[in-house]
Amino acid sequence: MNAKVLSRRPSAYRTSFPIEELEVELPEHGRATIVCKWLDWDRLDPTARLAKPRFLHDPRREPFVYERLLPLGPPGPPRLLEAAGGGRLCLEWIDGPNLFQVGELELWEAAAAWLGHFHATFDGAPPVLPDGCRLVERDPAFYRRWLIRAREFGVRDRLGGAAALDWLAARHEPVVEALTAMDRTLLHGEFYASNVLIAAGAPSPRVAAVDWELAGPGPGALDLAALVCGWPAADREAMRRAYVRGRGRELPARDLDLARLQVAIQWLGWAPPEWEPPPDQRRDWVGEAVEIAEGLGL
Repeated sequence: MNAKVLSRRPSAYRTSFPIEELEVELPEHGRATIVCKWLDWDRLDPTARLAKPRFLHDPRREPFVYERLLPLGPPGPPRLLEAAGGGRLCLEWIDGPNLFQVGELELWEAAAAWLGHFHATFDGAPPVLPDGCRLVERDPAFYRRWLIRAREFGVRDRLGGAAALDWLAARHEPVVEALTAMDRTLLHGEFYASNVLIAAGAPSPRVAAVDWELAGPGPGALDLAALVCGWPAADREAMRRAYVRGRGRELPARDLDLARLQVAIQWLGWAPPEWEPPPDQRRDWVGEAVEIAEGLGL
C-alpha cells in the first residue's frame, strides 16, 4: 500500500492486539483514515497475553480470511487494504459505534440477519487453507477442552461453585454430540457485540464484523449464541428469527440454547483466574451455564 502517513493515534476500539488509526494520503483516493492491526504474539501486552489462549493464535489466519474468504460473503466487513509482512493488517476504517453501544433491538436483529446471510454463503465444507495456516476447528476435542481448562485454572474455587463443574461435565457430552451433528459453515468465532460495528447506510445500516482471528468451521448457532449473550428470552427469540430469515433455513431454539451453553462453558475455561475481564464481559458464567443446562433438561 503506497500511502503517505499524515498522523497516527491509538484506536479507541478495544481488541487484544494493538491497533492504530492512521490518517494517510492515498495516491488514487486522497486523504483517508485506515486502521492498522498488529497480529504477532509478541505485540500483546502482558494482560492481553494472559487472557488469550495461546493454542488459538495464528497471525496468518485473519489476513487470509480478509483476503480470500470475506470477499466471497455478503458485504459489510472492512475492506482489506494490505496484509503486510511483520504481522500487520491494514483495513478500511468504519465510522460507526460498536453494537454493544447501541440499544435499538432492530439493529441487533439486523446484525443477526447479516450473520445468517453470511453463514448461508459458506454452508457446507470450509475452504482449504494453504499449508501451515489453519482455521479454528470446532470439533469434539475443542468443545471438551474448555471444561478441562476450567478445572486446571481452579474455576470451581474462584467462583465458589465446588460441584458446578462436575455437574456440568456430567451433562456436557450430549451438548458435544449435538453441536457436532449440526450443519457446518464458516464461523466468525467471536461474534460478540463488541466485535460488530454498525455504520449508517441506505437502505439499511452496514453491519461490519471485525476481529476474525478465530474464524473456522462449525455450527452457525455458536456465532448467534455469542451475539445474544445477556439478552432476555423474548429478545433472543427476535434475533433468532432474524437470523433464520437471513440464512434461509430454520435454526431450532433448542440448538441455540445448546450453543449458548457451550459459549458459557468456553468462557469458564478461557483464561486463568488472575485475569479480570472487561466490565461488559463480566458475567456469572457458572450460574448461566447451570441455568441453561437445567432449562434444556440435561
